[in-house]
Amino acid sequence: MSGSPFSFSEFVAGFWRMHSWQMSPSERLNLIEQYLDLGVTTMDHADIYGQYQCETLFGEALALKPALRQQMQLVSKCGIKPAFDCRPERYVNHYDTSKAHVIASVEQSLKQLKTDYLDLLLIHRPDPLMDADQVADAFADLKQAGKVQHFGVSNFTNAQFSLLQSRLTDPLVTNQIEISPLAMASMHDGTLDLCQERRIRPMAWSCLGGGKIFDNSHPQAIRLQQTLANIADEIGAQDISQVIYAWVQMLPSRPVPIIGSGNIARIKTAVASQSLTLDRQQWFSIWQASTGHSVP
Repeated sequence: MSGSPFSFSEFVAGFWRMHSWQMSPSERLNLIEQYLDLGVTTMDHADIYGQYQCETLFGEALALKPALRQQMQLVSKCGIKPAFDCRPERYVNHYDTSKAHVIASVEQSLKQLKTDYLDLLLIHRPDPLMDADQVADAFADLKQAGKVQHFGVSNFTNAQFSLLQSRLTDPLVTNQIEISPLAMASMHDGTLDLCQERRIRPMAWSCLGGGKIFDNSHPQAIRLQQTLANIADEIGAQDISQVIYAWVQMLPSRPVPIIGSGNIARIKTAVASQSLTLDRQQWFSIWQASTGHSVP
């Protein structure tokens, strides 16, 4: 395959915690502008983030300066239906990848994000009841209507990815998956191999392990902290988070890390990791610290 027709920035701005940042619309706008100034132009959302609040919060900020829309790529996801308090009709968390729900979810995301189209739509989680033909029909209708330009998936296995791709004319452009020194399954189960084979860049969520990597009560985290700190000294990194981002980006499928922070200092630190390079021994030292044993 010739590769993905969709281009990411080298880091992605993640807004799943935006509702907890307690920012005014002007402060949210300022954060978006600072991301753009740093070259982070891909903005990651999902319909359910913040119990359906985060897209609205982003859209309120974007409405203050609509011209910024042309400088960014907006990504959203759909397919999860949690039993949130704001959805009292639901009594169990479940998935819905029906054609009707996919289209309705996109319509709602467009309204909340204050935009006419999404650059990229992802199916958020694998759905055991997913009818690939229905999803394909939804994608085709959304693209024909100019409401979504590209499509992808999130947390899909290779078999699930290939099933959906078999029904589509256009290529799926990414699989958004968890990648960190605490979550290395995708390196060994073929997920990243398929991305490399198809020349598509995976999006990497929770690169810092959701903070678990800083847990001083867990032997795996302690081993990683020590190794990451040693490598940070060796390569001149500001902190171990930079080492982790450099480690993730060294994978040959070229994962795009998602930064889920509203703290501009942390964002700048993450983006600055692009200038850092690990050698193979340093990379495998982190692998070894995570697993507790060397490679065979």
